[in-house]
Parts: sequence; C-alpha cells; structure tokens
Amino acid sequence: MSKKGKIIKTKFGRGSRVCRRCGSHGPVIRRYGLMICRRCFREVAPKIGFKKFS
Repeated sequence: MSKKGKIIKTKFGRGSRVCRRCGSHGPVIRRYGLMICRRCFREVAPKIGFKKFS
C-alpha cells in the first residue's frame, strides 16, 4: 500500500509548514510570522511594506 493517497500530518520537517495563502509545502517564509511561500511573498511584499533593493 502506497502513502501517496494518504494525508500525513507531521509535527516537524517540510510537510509541517504550509503557506497560509496557497497551501503549498515548498519554501515557506516564517520570519516575522508571515508563513507564506516565496511565490506568494513576491506578490504580496509591496502591499505589506517590503521594498526591493538591487
């Protein structure tokens, strides 16, 4: 029996942190309590006051 069809809740590791906005388990930015993935952060950053420095 494979684990692919099951939803497994974990308390640690990558699967424990999900994006609040889209629900992905990828790279989640936890700093300042954001808990959003990097893709969502790029869309929302100007609205919440972050500025891009080049």
